[in-house]
Amino acid sequence: MLNAVATAFKIPDLRQRILFVLGMLIIFRFFAAVPVPGVNREGLQDFIQQNALLGILNIFSGNSLQNFSIVALGVYPYITASIIMQLMTPIIPSLNELSNEGQGGRNKINQYTHWLTVPLALLQGYGQGVLFSQQVDPATGQPLIEGFGFGDPANVLPTIATLVTMTAGTMLLVWMGELITEFGIGNGVSIIIFGGIVASLPSSIMALFSGPSDTRSIISLALFLLIGLLTIVGIVLINEGQRRIPVHHAKRVRSGRMYGGNTTFIPLKVNSAGMIPLIFAVSILVFPGLIAQFLSTSSNETLRNFAAQLSAWMSPNTFQYNVIYFLLVVAFTYFYTMVIFQQQKIAENLQRQGAFIPGVRPGRNTQLYLMRTLNRITLIGALFLGTVAILPFIASRLTGVNSLLLGATSLLIVVGVAIDTMRQLEAQLVMRNYEGFIR
Repeated sequence: MLNAVATAFKIPDLRQRILFVLGMLIIFRFFAAVPVPGVNREGLQDFIQQNALLGILNIFSGNSLQNFSIVALGVYPYITASIIMQLMTPIIPSLNELSNEGQGGRNKINQYTHWLTVPLALLQGYGQGVLFSQQVDPATGQPLIEGFGFGDPANVLPTIATLVTMTAGTMLLVWMGELITEFGIGNGVSIIIFGGIVASLPSSIMALFSGPSDTRSIISLALFLLIGLLTIVGIVLINEGQRRIPVHHAKRVRSGRMYGGNTTFIPLKVNSAGMIPLIFAVSILVFPGLIAQFLSTSSNETLRNFAAQLSAWMSPNTFQYNVIYFLLVVAFTYFYTMVIFQQQKIAENLQRQGAFIPGVRPGRNTQLYLMRTLNRITLIGALFLGTVAILPFIASRLTGVNSLLLGATSLLIVVGVAIDTMRQLEAQLVMRNYEGFIR
């Protein structure tokens, strides 16, 4: 791997692509350090650390939400819009027709995704602003954000300016991500999220090693790091794991020439859903906590007691929360995998190309065979993904060490983006070697 990176820097074109990616990340970190006026940064950071969904949003914003910067929304509205479009494509006939029109149709769907990102960003920005403005810093007694909302006429214009700025920040990051995809290496949106997570690693590592240094704590820390290393190895194996279904292409004669007759394979991945099930599961689990936070300030004593019980029962550190989290991740893994599989229309495409799986009839039988196979291998991926989701809870119980380093979403993003980027870099090197050989 190190030789491949060193070789890439010797090639002018690849060196330019790598430096372009680094330049975009530097610009992104600069924007992430520019806060919106009237923000209590210390109180906001403490509040985000206590909220699971806000922790996820902070990850997707590249840890700029804790500063409530001009790019505090990150690329999460765009990711949400992309997921909505993926789920709506097989349901809405017009979108389904566009998906079958090749690159032109995909470009149109991508344009719709950009349009949908704008209202989602405005809605998310307003929701976060209202939530933070209603929270009070226990140390100072001041709200986390001052002067936000449409209740006071004096705050209308600053609130609109803040929402427009944050929405523009999201679209700027999406545009930068597309530039990285086009002129750099790897998926640009994923690399921006990756850059934000990596930027927070030094502080997390320092916090991890800043505890007491007695023998018991050293053993617990070593066990914690071992669990983290094994988790990374497992994520690599699951992400790269696949079941290869052999496909035979029938021989065809056209214009006196024979085509086909070769054998390829269909790679069915063990984890086809990626990190999407984690996002779905956390988004659902966070609602009880948000309801409890809003009801905690009610004038009705019964509602306040109910909010306190609900908040305690659905705390991320409880056993029942993590059991529900595990089951939701497994269920959403199957759901999203099936949605993606149905959109690919593999059996229909094979029949159109005159290809078939040996021993399986084309058409519906091929579809059923692929679904049965995918269900079996997805079970392994779903159970592993659910285990990774509750890994911070398991690790804290085994070692007594609490850290964000083992966050499921963070690990999946970092490992997945690193593997994908290195694979694309290797493909670029192989392509250039082939070009040189032909010349």
